[in-house]
Amino acid sequence: MSELYGDDFITITDEDGKEYELEVLATTEYNGATYLGVCPAGLDEEEEIEVSILKVTEEDGEELLEAVTDEEELQAVYDLLLNEEEDEDEED
Repeated sequence: MSELYGDDFITITDEDGKEYELEVLATTEYNGATYLGVCPAGLDEEEEIEVSILKVTEEDGEELLEAVTDEEELQAVYDLLLNEEEDEDEED
């Protein structure tokens, strides 16, 4: 991860050096790994939010974020995130 702006926003840099600011919507653990549910930062409330799942990995002691390409893993993490969100809504 490039730089942490706070609890909810991160900036990532892709392989071509282009930076993206993302809002972290949720964090969960699955099979011993950490996953982030993110969307582009600064969206209007009226815009449709497209949530992406990124997996936290470590390489040479540095934390990296990578896209999840395995469909079963991706679905399992989405399901976990949705269940956690529903549980939080029920507590409110």
